[in-house]
Amino acid sequence: MPAYGRPAAYAHLVLRILDARTGEAVPAAPARRGLTRVEARASGLDPTALRVLLTADVLVRALELSGTPVWTTLTAAHHHAGLRAAAATLSIRPFEDGRTLTPGLGEAQAIQVTAEDTDAVGEGPVVWVAPLEWTGEPLGAHTPDPAAPPAPQVPLDDPAALRLALLSVPRGEPVRLDCAALDEAAGRLARWRRAVAGWARQPSRPVPDEVRTRLRSAWEDDLDLPGVLDVLRDVETGTGPADGARFETYVYADRLLALDLARDLGSLA
Repeated sequence: MPAYGRPAAYAHLVLRILDARTGEAVPAAPARRGLTRVEARASGLDPTALRVLLTADVLVRALELSGTPVWTTLTAAHHHAGLRAAAATLSIRPFEDGRTLTPGLGEAQAIQVTAEDTDAVGEGPVVWVAPLEWTGEPLGAHTPDPAAPPAPQVPLDDPAALRLALLSVPRGEPVRLDCAALDEAAGRLARWRRAVAGWARQPSRPVPDEVRTRLRSAWEDDLDLPGVLDVLRDVETGTGPADGARFETYVYADRLLALDLARDLGSLA
């Protein structure tokens, strides 16, 4: 959970984020409804930039789940094509070009997502993302230009394992990943997909109200993604929900997580 916790006043499930400018928790979607722009600011083509883009993607998904219209942009000095390719690999939805912003779109708020300690521009909340360090084989591919930095490339058959590994750590904490950590994430992902495929064979049941509230309470609290994953682990191992409800719970949470948890449906004999 974030350091500032969840005051009782926030219990009505309004997405709040920790604004790096002020250190205060602020609404990600103001009461005056309108288009919210989420701007991912990447300083270069490196693993931390990939984490910035992933954080922006999850923020957009959380806002959309609350009914907020969102416009997502990417601002980077260089390597736009490489950043977009790396984002697509991690199931990060496409960004508009931040250099072609058109004023007067009726924005209610603009939120910047950027690497920790990066100077923000303009107004609005700023979401900082701590560094990502890859300690295994390089996360880059060979490039024809020796002077160009390598594009972040996921060294896995299933890139969703890297997405899961990153979602498992609060964005404000530095991450050091290696092949062992990614293998562990890949194993958990495979187990969950098998479980979802098995649960899908039973009659569907609604997501239990208590489980839905726990999920939303987690991600509405400054995008506490580890908290969301904890709820899924409890649903997996607990004795309460019927299998049909477990299935619907995982499918519902995957609208935020984008881990393709239902990929193996129909694959069980």
